[in-house]
Amino acid sequence: MTLRISKDTRLCMSLSGRPGNFGTRFQNYLYRELELDYLYKAFTTTDLPAAIGGIRALGIRGCAVSMPFKEACIRHLDGLHESASTLQSVNTIVADDGRLTGYNTDYSAVVKLLDKHAVPTTSRYALRGSGGMAKAVACALRDSGFADGCIVARNEAAGRALAGQCGVQWREALDDEPAQLLVNVTPLGMRGAEADQLAFDERVVEAANWVFDVVAVPVETPLIRLARSLGKPVITGGEVIVLQAVEQFVLYTGVRPDDELIERAARFALAD
Repeated sequence: MTLRISKDTRLCMSLSGRPGNFGTRFQNYLYRELELDYLYKAFTTTDLPAAIGGIRALGIRGCAVSMPFKEACIRHLDGLHESASTLQSVNTIVADDGRLTGYNTDYSAVVKLLDKHAVPTTSRYALRGSGGMAKAVACALRDSGFADGCIVARNEAAGRALAGQCGVQWREALDDEPAQLLVNVTPLGMRGAEADQLAFDERVVEAANWVFDVVAVPVETPLIRLARSLGKPVITGGEVIVLQAVEQFVLYTGVRPDDELIERAARFALAD
């Protein structure tokens, strides 16, 4: 795929501790198909203040933000959209005339998916994780009407804080306590050292009604594969990453692609 670069090309980027290629492939595919003069590149950094200063100084139009920068970046921005201020977590930065505003499109994507899949709000949930993405998912559950659940996290301080924010309990481990909806918001199952690990024990998955894994690469994580083999309905990280990326694209460009183009871009971006 070739994109033409000109002096007027608007640049977008991502900052992540573990850069992937989904955002680059997805955004650039849409830029090309819609003939938009934009270019998207992925970066990591060990100097977050300087990196965000570069967004401002170089006229970067927008920046996707992944772990571990979702909360740390906030102090370097000029303002927060409601989607980010409620969570105190940012996954998208948009620059307008040098002013940097933080958004959170993860939150809106999860709200839409819970509604699309018609997950009963009476379901007791267990959410594993306590980082920035876990905060977005937990608050989306709360605001969608899920009131019965627990946050499962080894980090007690972060786990208790998130549980308190959502009005549920914190647990260091789920053990055998039943949950109708299991949600993994940790790197377990992601490609790399933790690729073969299950986020929940098999017996816990067997007892659940729904399984939601936010890991997007690969889409078919060990947890999702197990749930499918047991006939459980699932929500995948692939669905989340596409929906949130669409909202980022709209924030950067002001253009909303049609569903057919989004599906083609997603297939291209998620292809191995």
